[in-house]
Amino acid sequence: MGFLAAISRALGVRRPARGRAAAPAPERPFFAVGDIHGALHLLEDLFAQLEAIDAAAPVICVGDYIDRGEESAAVLRLLAARGGRGAPIVCLRGNHEDMCLAFLDDPGRAGPLWLRNGGLQTLASFGVGIGGGRSLDEVRDDLAAAMGRDLIGWLRALPLSWRSGNVAVVHGGADPRRPIEAQEARHLLWGHPEFLRQPRADGVWVVHGHTIVEAPKAEAGRIAIDTGAYATGRLAAAHVTQGAVRFLSTGR
Repeated sequence: MGFLAAISRALGVRRPARGRAAAPAPERPFFAVGDIHGALHLLEDLFAQLEAIDAAAPVICVGDYIDRGEESAAVLRLLAARGGRGAPIVCLRGNHEDMCLAFLDDPGRAGPLWLRNGGLQTLASFGVGIGGGRSLDEVRDDLAAAMGRDLIGWLRALPLSWRSGNVAVVHGGADPRRPIEAQEARHLLWGHPEFLRQPRADGVWVVHGHTIVEAPKAEAGRIAIDTGAYATGRLAAAHVTQGAVRFLSTGR
């Protein structure tokens, strides 16, 4: 057994069928950070771990920075500020950022879904209340004022995917039958019905969040890193290098 194969087997990285890449092969090592959901202190702890390992490696965040947790505003501001200094950081859009933007655009249509899925915590983190006979349009106006144009513009500009070598990073998943570059936005944000069942035929490994797993794992061409940080206290990251995946986590 070769050296890279031994590492892959030890880490649970399985060899795909003939003709597919045997292991992740990014152009350079990088970190991918799972769903944060307003867990500011976990994010700060995890960033410290990543910097201790490789302070220059790109950090790719898979989305869902807001909702459910209590410090969504602080998480967004931290991520937006880090983009201009230190190691390269790429923040992808998750379905929760998408719901928030939809609320800002059309609160009457998008508000009920977002508020049921953690939007109330995000509003509170920006000091915006709901109730007292106030309309959703008024709540939206208060949120837009609290966020400011720069932060809203940053959210709107977030990409849906990132790729290095034969490794792609997305939020929700991908249609296994289509190239990463030809995916529909809804599948990258919300996942695809066949993503967790059907292996890809192009040898591309997909790092993703969105679907909570008990522990991060790499298998069958998928690297899952959403460990439900807002509820578990565990925020996970994958360190993806040539032929290997190592997982890190904050931890209870």
